Amino acid sequence: MIKRFLNWRSYAIVFGALIVLVSFFYINSITKEMEKSELEKVQTTIEGIRQLSNADLSTDVNFATSIVSKNKTIPMITVNEQGEIIDYINLDPKRIAKDTAYLQHRLKEFKAYNRVIITDFKYGKNYVYYGYSPMLEKLTYYPLIQLAIILVFVIIVLIAVFNAQKSLQNQVWVGMSKETAHQMGTPLSSIVGWMEILKENDANKEYVAEMENDVKRLKLVADRFSKIGSIPTLEPENIIPRIQAVTQYMKVRAPKKVSVEFETKGEEDASYLVSGPLLDWVIENLIRNALDAIEGNGTIKVTVKNTTRQILIDVEDSGKGISKKEFKNVFKPGYSTKKRGWGLGLSLAKRIIEDYHHGLIFVKNSEIDKGTIFRIVLTR
Repeated sequence: MIKRFLNWRSYAIVFGALIVLVSFFYINSITKEMEKSELEKVQTTIEGIRQLSNADLSTDVNFATSIVSKNKTIPMITVNEQGEIIDYINLDPKRIAKDTAYLQHRLKEFKAYNRVIITDFKYGKNYVYYGYSPMLEKLTYYPLIQLAIILVFVIIVLIAVFNAQKSLQNQVWVGMSKETAHQMGTPLSSIVGWMEILKENDANKEYVAEMENDVKRLKLVADRFSKIGSIPTLEPENIIPRIQAVTQYMKVRAPKKVSVEFETKGEEDASYLVSGPLLDWVIENLIRNALDAIEGNGTIKVTVKNTTRQILIDVEDSGKGISKKEFKNVFKPGYSTKKRGWGLGLSLAKRIIEDYHHGLIFVKNSEIDKGTIFRIVLTR
């Protein structure tokens, strides 16, 4: 499903790029044609002006006047051999009256694009500089506007696809969590019934006591899964005793050659709004991953550093480590280096810490064959 999302994202980008390229070449072609047409119109207008300036009383100037009067869009500035502006057409007269530098500014602009035609008049050689018509000017900016529109469209599509993907993942997690909790409920009820029967025989008391501890643990696991599938209730709590209890629980069940340590730094009261069972699940999951990484021999250290603004929880192991390129991938659904499991542990841990507790969880540091440190940051 993740690959399908990536494909959709790639398709959207390629589709947008194709539209931009096709539009660019098409608009560029139209622009070139219009430039050519406007150049011809400018030349015709200049010829009309030249005929009018060279005409005498016997010359019929109606045709020349008609040609000049038809140019109502292309701005033109005529300059003599000394560089003085002697005439202009299709430029805003009100703007010229208010701003004495406006004509020089437009002339400089026309010169920058080398839009000039040299022509001979009766009274000398003139240089006619011209610009684009308003329509052609707008057309030159159209590809950029279209590019911006396409980019916005692609971004909207990507956001929609990403949100749909995330929503689908959430539905899968919720469904899986509720179904797991439901499936565990039936055998747990049956086990509790059998335990009551076993209690009738005093010889079974020791075994029943251990079974009760395991049943309580299974109920806690079921409760955690049910809470993952819904928005949990957060309550203020000093989380140090809770994390210490989880560490101690895992320490008892760790292999003999594995050392599990717990340490606190800073104030003893690390109060935070938490869902206790879900936080337990995250810490337990990180320790289980550490146990898998050290493969039965090594050290695991859980450290809680309590500052005035943050609570930092580090789970460090001396295991096989993670390559830097995999730091972000470990939190993606389906990622796993183990032969068993669904690869949802760290993904769910990220959801619990970041979505429910508004914190951060990430790989703080890792080196191959030296170990890994996962860090949780809870900001007050």
